[in-house]
Amino acid sequence: MIRRLLLVLGLPIVLFLTWYAASANSENFYAPPLRRILAAFADTWTPERLRADVLPSLARLGAGYLLAAVIGIAAGVAIGANPRLRAAAEPVLEFFRAVPPPVLVPVIMLFAGIGSSMKVIVIVSGCVWPVLLNTVEGVRATDGVLSDTSRAYGITGAARLRHLLLPAASPQIVAGLRQALSIAIILMVISEMFAASNGLGFTIVQFQRSFAIPEMWSGIILLGLLGFGLSELFRLAERRALAWYHGLRDAQRRS
Repeated sequence: MIRRLLLVLGLPIVLFLTWYAASANSENFYAPPLRRILAAFADTWTPERLRADVLPSLARLGAGYLLAAVIGIAAGVAIGANPRLRAAAEPVLEFFRAVPPPVLVPVIMLFAGIGSSMKVIVIVSGCVWPVLLNTVEGVRATDGVLSDTSRAYGITGAARLRHLLLPAASPQIVAGLRQALSIAIILMVISEMFAASNGLGFTIVQFQRSFAIPEMWSGIILLGLLGFGLSELFRLAERRALAWYHGLRDAQRRS
């Protein structure tokens, strides 16, 4: 446990101390000393501001991420399990996957307005692809012997989905969900930079436009901390959901 903690926190602590020492005598307006940024952090991110700006951002992030996960897994299972549907849908999927999600923000604003729904749709538009494509590949890679055995025993429909396809594809699905999480955080900030009245991205831009540079840097640090925290929560959920998979891999390594 202590070794794991040192591995996780060792490099961040070294980088933090290096930044603190290197910027101690900085007179650059755009790169203030870290001590000023930390002082601004304590003064800026009060409980009131966290409720007003950070909680709405997290709510949009959660809604968009969960919706993308549901759509991606459902569509991925359907496409991956049907070779004809996969052949028909693959060119379209590759086209839309290649379109950078930030480019779609102005288009989405035309149809969804500038409210929270627009920001959720922006997050979904970028997060759904890694989940969907990884799900398709996971379903396609289902062991042929297991598939034939389940078919021979008459396991079809929902039972086949629950006991064969989803367990077999779950490592790939989780990999897609991990990729989607980082994309969701990026799109959350980008969507709030366009047209918003609250949110972490909106606040960072307001600090930048008013030349409140220490406060702007404090927002960036807070964004990094949120990303780290969400990543660790995802890691814990992954270890629980795929405990059987990690146990199987550990057993194979020992054998």
